[in-house]
Amino acid sequence: MSQPSYAEHPGATPAVRGTNVMAILSLVFAFVFSPLGIVFGHVAKKQIRQRGEQGDGLATAGLVLSYVFTILGILWIVFVFVVATNSGSTTS
Repeated sequence: MSQPSYAEHPGATPAVRGTNVMAILSLVFAFVFSPLGIVFGHVAKKQIRQRGEQGDGLATAGLVLSYVFTILGILWIVFVFVVATNSGSTTS
């Protein structure tokens, strides 16, 4: 006996898993506030594994971009600090 197809039951629709919201937020916050993008990305990866949702690629992209932007931000702060501390000392 074969399984009935969805065409035979007009009211039946296949269960489609949506995209994980945290994965979307991870990608968005990578550009807005990258440390929060890291948190959202890790939460999204866990939820995607547990719930079987879509969006693993978005979560990965959000994590990678968030880590890169966070590291660049830290390097920028260190650079500005070093320049600011060295500009005050002049030798004559």
